[in-house]
Amino acid sequence: MHVSKILRLFAHVQMLPILESGEETLVGGQAVMEGVMMRAPHSYCVAVRKPDGEVVMEEMPVTRPSEKHAYFKWPVIRGLGVLGQSMMLGMKALQFSANAALDDGSEAEAKPVSQWMMVAQAIFSVLFFIVLYKLVPLKLTDMLANALPVLKNQILFNAVDGIIRLSLFIGFLTLLSRTKDIKRVFEYHGAEHKVVFNFESGQEVNIANAQKFVTFHPRCGTSFMFVIMLISMVFYMFIPVQTFAAKLAIRIIFLPLIAGVSYELIRFAAKRQGSFLNLLTAPGLWTQRITTQPPSDEEVDIAVQALKGAMALESKQGGELVIA
Repeated sequence: MHVSKILRLFAHVQMLPILESGEETLVGGQAVMEGVMMRAPHSYCVAVRKPDGEVVMEEMPVTRPSEKHAYFKWPVIRGLGVLGQSMMLGMKALQFSANAALDDGSEAEAKPVSQWMMVAQAIFSVLFFIVLYKLVPLKLTDMLANALPVLKNQILFNAVDGIIRLSLFIGFLTLLSRTKDIKRVFEYHGAEHKVVFNFESGQEVNIANAQKFVTFHPRCGTSFMFVIMLISMVFYMFIPVQTFAAKLAIRIIFLPLIAGVSYELIRFAAKRQGSFLNLLTAPGLWTQRITTQPPSDEEVDIAVQALKGAMALESKQGGELVIA
């Protein structure tokens, strides 16, 4: 695979936590390369448009984490199970979409994206995440605190660290949104949200109905990432560590706990519209002005086909769909 294609794939992997939406009892989805993956509680379907215009699809049944292990029903733990499964399915969908979207029939593109390639991308992406959102903000804040001693105060230090982290997050998204490839993904992200809204409204799911809805959805990976960053900012304020190494360690070690708590807060807010917790998800909705873009009818059609594929498989399995 050419270096340019590897870089394209890497950019898409970086978008997975931002694009995915996952909840055991809800229809949700994720934008992928030239396509959309849709999920129902027990089914998965991804639809991708190839360069020649052909639409290819992949579907499979899915078992919820809480049906495999009882402890995934526990608060906080259940969020880690759902998020972990969502990321694994997202990587699978991205691999399928990359092989389809990059297949233009030429010999140079004939080599498929392998499982090992996806594993390597995932490992590198985790390291990239730690460096960009943990190490860099902490180092910059530490340098500022050395220049301005007032920032050595634990609350102020972590507030500045959090603001820098959020700024890097917004800046990184804005930078990627200016590339042609990721702009297309954000259009498919908008299509996915419109079709989910269409389904949840009870109206017939089709292109015309879906296009009536907005692209900003509260149950979105963008909102989730924003909540994680806000919660982590507060969380670190209450852990009295002094050395740079210790501060970096807690930012890595406690990430699963913060993710689990953030999941519970978003879940609570989604079921109690109008509560004060909705303020937590509001910045994520604003940020979706970057991560979702108005889709074309062709892009919405792909999302519709993905959802219908997932729902057809769900129906065959006799699954009960619950809408929150």
